[in-house]
Amino acid sequence: MQIINSSSDDIDTIFTLYEAAVAFQKTKFDKHWLSFDRQMVEKEIAEKRQWKIMERGEVACIFAIAYQDPFIWKERDSDPSIYIHRIVTNPDYRGRQYIKTIIEWAKEHAKETSKEFIRMDTWGDNEALIKYYVACGFNFLGTIVPTASDDLPKHYSTIFLSLFEIKVE
Repeated sequence: MQIINSSSDDIDTIFTLYEAAVAFQKTKFDKHWLSFDRQMVEKEIAEKRQWKIMERGEVACIFAIAYQDPFIWKERDSDPSIYIHRIVTNPDYRGRQYIKTIIEWAKEHAKETSKEFIRMDTWGDNEALIKYYVACGFNFLGTIVPTASDDLPKHYSTIFLSLFEIKVE
């Protein structure tokens, strides 16, 4: 298994995995992602912020990172942090708990980039995912309503979010 940057050659795979994730979300919870902007993902790839976990020559999982997230984290965004977004597991690899692998990778990446926190968010009322993220080592910080912005994916409008962080030691 290795974690490497996604490339422009991965864009169709990324969107296929997003579609699979939305289908899965619909079976587990009453909320789901809406479509993502292709240009946003292309920009993440160009900025080396879109990542993939490779297993047996296949994309097993994808995720994006950011180093700023002001519309969600507001005044806390001034803390040096890595924000993890859109973790999607290939259905053929589901159940392998890649979040734990991503957390360990993010701790090392945080040290390399002088960041103090690893942060994530999810829907404010997704109790199962909240419990899972806490079990994986995140501290639950509470809920917020993100600042409205065209810079956020569509599903962030009119929602509230649960916030999580890990202090990097």
